[in-house]
Amino acid sequence: MKLRNATRVCSVVLAVSLMCAGVVPARAQEKEHAVSPDQLRNDVQKSATTRQANEAGVRQMFASEAGREALKSAGMDYQKVEQAISQVNDEDLARMAERSREVQKDFAAGRMGDRDLLIILLVAVALILIIVAVR
Repeated sequence: MKLRNATRVCSVVLAVSLMCAGVVPARAQEKEHAVSPDQLRNDVQKSATTRQANEAGVRQMFASEAGREALKSAGMDYQKVEQAISQVNDEDLARMAERSREVQKDFAAGRMGDRDLLIILLVAVALILIIVAVR
């Protein structure tokens, strides 16, 4: 009989503790967070949009006639560079995109020179080195 009562007491204590454990997380979720879910969603969407724009800028540079010529003269495969772009981290991609935009502006203005071709090559080499380091 003592064993039966002890079992009942343990069961009741366990049941009460489980009910209390379920209430605490629900209350914790009701608190106001420092960053709202909408703000997080907006930040993620903005980051994804920025990355897509940066990737497009770098790809556009390598897809241009001057970019392909620079890659060809360096003995680099366009397909490898194309694949490498998506594997670069956001910070490096932003730097590469900025340089590629500068080169494209110079090219559009008719100021394409050896310096710009060198920048294209350096960006391509950086992409390849990053990919080799990651693998």
